Amino acid sequence: MALKTGAEYIESLRSMKTRVYMFGEQIENWVDHPMIRPSINCVAMTYELANDPQYEDLMTAESHLTGHKINRFAHIHQSTEDLKKKVKMQRLLGQKTASCFQRCVGMDAINAEYSTTYEIDQKYGTDYHGNLKRFLEYIQENDLVVDGAMTDPKGNRGKAPHEQEDKDLYLRIKERREDGIVVRGAKCHQTGSVNSHWHIVMPTISMGPDDKDYAVSFACPSDADGMFMIYGRQSCDTRKLEEGADMDLGNKKFGGQEALVVFDDVFIPNEYIFMCGEYDFAGMLVERFAGYHRQSYGGCKVGVGDVVIGAAALAAEYNGCEKASAVKDKLIEMTHLNETLYSCGIACSSEGHPTASGGYMIDLLLANVCKQNVTRFPYEIVRLAEDIAGGIMVTMPSQKDFRSDLPVGRNGETIGDFCNKFFVGNGICSTEDRMRVMRFLENICLGAAAVGYRTESMHGAGSPQAQRIMIARQGNIQGKKQLAKDIAGIE
Repeated sequence: MALKTGAEYIESLRSMKTRVYMFGEQIENWVDHPMIRPSINCVAMTYELANDPQYEDLMTAESHLTGHKINRFAHIHQSTEDLKKKVKMQRLLGQKTASCFQRCVGMDAINAEYSTTYEIDQKYGTDYHGNLKRFLEYIQENDLVVDGAMTDPKGNRGKAPHEQEDKDLYLRIKERREDGIVVRGAKCHQTGSVNSHWHIVMPTISMGPDDKDYAVSFACPSDADGMFMIYGRQSCDTRKLEEGADMDLGNKKFGGQEALVVFDDVFIPNEYIFMCGEYDFAGMLVERFAGYHRQSYGGCKVGVGDVVIGAAALAAEYNGCEKASAVKDKLIEMTHLNETLYSCGIACSSEGHPTASGGYMIDLLLANVCKQNVTRFPYEIVRLAEDIAGGIMVTMPSQKDFRSDLPVGRNGETIGDFCNKFFVGNGICSTEDRMRVMRFLENICLGAAAVGYRTESMHGAGSPQAQRIMIARQGNIQGKKQLAKDIAGIE
């Protein structure tokens, strides 16, 4: 089957029976819902660019399973060049959408599963790797979106999964059957869950023998019987529901999404199971997925950062202060921080290596360094953008005020007249355009888009301490001590 277009992807969602709830009600037509559609547009861009000859090299790859041209988001990395193209692709999409395009989690999940299932099979004689390869051929040939689902609600973080008072706080195997398993639980903060055709579920932490029922990984369609999603709120999200709020939206076309995904006794056939009780491999799968996903942030967040820098420079120009040395220096610092993140993403890709399965793994130490920087630098980039924009970014009236014809002045001036008069910039742009760039920055720095840029930079792919733990493990302090001993002459 040929690569889907963005329009074909959107139409494919309409045929699904995915259950979506928001504000306490079921959303029947969630594809066209004004709060959800921007996130669907983001995913559609991953299809549109794959069909654009200008971006074909980054957006597509040759499947090592079928030899066919496929979307890179469904590809198993076969070289360090593949790993670098992944990061470059993510930066491109961040530049095109200024938001989270939601397919990275699934791409990172299939790559982590590929090497892990191979090694499980080598130890236990299972056929999980065969299951995964057959599933991959299906999603590649049909050009489908797969969401990676790892984060459990966790409940009491001080207790292991089997120790929780409510056993469902980590997704678990409730029943084992001859033809499959029944699972129960939930995955939370799931990026792109509503917009995906399939989900790959993974454990969220390392596990011991008593947690066997929680060491489970599988694929299931997003509209599986017993599965549903409760849509997550974002800051300023209801602006999308307001009539005549075009200017107030900031990024009106694109956006991200997260949801709570509930598995209420969902049956999973054997052919879609990739781990079923092999608790000793749970940690490996988590570590590899986290590594891939931390690499991803050296691409996607950099692309969005490019747009933030551009918007801040535009705001400075519209404010009439683009020539001020302090403003120039802030833009330089923003660029320096952004390119540092990118260099980390490229570095961990360049230092990648093949696994036993043949799929390529990034350098885990450098991937964790990349994400550790991502937990810091976007916050500074946003701070500098807010500094350049000025307080007007969060105090301006609404679009309705700017366009109001209600007379309020002594000489018959309207509300709109006063808004356009007193919020004028340096005269090279309309007052409305100045307000649009301010709302755009507000949206990325503080609003709905901040979920996919600022806050996700902190918690996505693990919070800062998770990376520090991995850096401590992989930093080889003993080896560095020996280097010092050798040079200092200490035996």
